[in-house]
Amino acid sequence: MNEISQKEPGESGLFNRIAVLRAERGISRQELADAVGVNYQTIGFLERGAYGPSLKLAFQIGAFFGLPVEAVFSMEPFKPLSEQVY
Repeated sequence: MNEISQKEPGESGLFNRIAVLRAERGISRQELADAVGVNYQTIGFLERGAYGPSLKLAFQIGAFFGLPVEAVFSMEPFKPLSEQVY
């Protein structure tokens, strides 16, 4: 994710950690898309904040990563992990 997407939500009004979670796990957009039943381009739109997921899709993405939906999507910018841990 770039600096702008960390500070400002995309058109959807949501912040998300999808790109970070994919990178941590070595998962491609295509692999995530296949797992949740969408086109890989949809994952790109989600990551950029250009598209807001349906509630069902948000839960599917959370479940894929083994996280609650609020750990993946937020209305507020995510705090850096170092601030959350310490």
